Formats: sequence, C-alpha cells, structure tokens
Amino acid sequence: MEKIRVLVANRPRLMRELVLATISDQPDIEVLGEIVDDSEIARVVAESQPDFVIIALDRPNERPAICDYLLVHHPRVKVLALAPERNSSVFFWSDIHSASVESSEQGILNTIRGKTRPRYEPVI
Repeated sequence: MEKIRVLVANRPRLMRELVLATISDQPDIEVLGEIVDDSEIARVVAESQPDFVIIALDRPNERPAICDYLLVHHPRVKVLALAPERNSSVFFWSDIHSASVESSEQGILNTIRGKTRPRYEPVI
C-alpha cells in the first residue's frame, strides 16, 4: 500500500505539533516534513511533491494566497487549511475547489485518506 505523503506547515507551533501528533503514527500516512517558515512552502512542495499540504487558515472566509499558487503549479496537491481557534477547516483541491471539513482529528484523517465526501461549496 502506497502511503499518503503529507507536509505540515501550520502556524503557530502548537497547532503544527497537534497536527503532527494526529497524523505521524498513522500507518498509511508519511509525514514528509514540517515547514516552520511560510516563505518556504512553495519550494518544499516543489522538491517533495506531497499529496497533501496542511496549512494555517488565518481568515475563515478567505482562501490563503498560497493555495492559489500550489493548486495552479502543483495541481495534484491537495491543501487542508486549519483554523482551530475558529473551529474551521477547509479542504482545497484541483481547479481551486473547496469544501468545509469537520474540525476534528477524525475529520482531518478522513480528508487526508479521501474518505469524506466534501460538500461542494462556492470557492472562497
């Protein structure tokens, strides 16, 4: 079985550590790395070609700018943006589609594993 390759680039550090704790012990998920500096996301994605990138969602009703770049330049990459302080998570994928995700450990894992059926929503 091929593992799902994930890069974690959440801010702040506590959120990044919680996400890593959630996914690092999963037998079907390979954590490719942890990105501390947002300016490194594009370069590291180009080098490692992950299946998923998990980033911070600073504004729940606004798609992070890095999503546009990643989805245009790396169309097979999926992006999961998390804003735990607002209990908000959004899944972005090819052609810049988006859907809300249950803000929980199981919601994150189901999204990474492709086991959820996202509710199609207007692109933010």
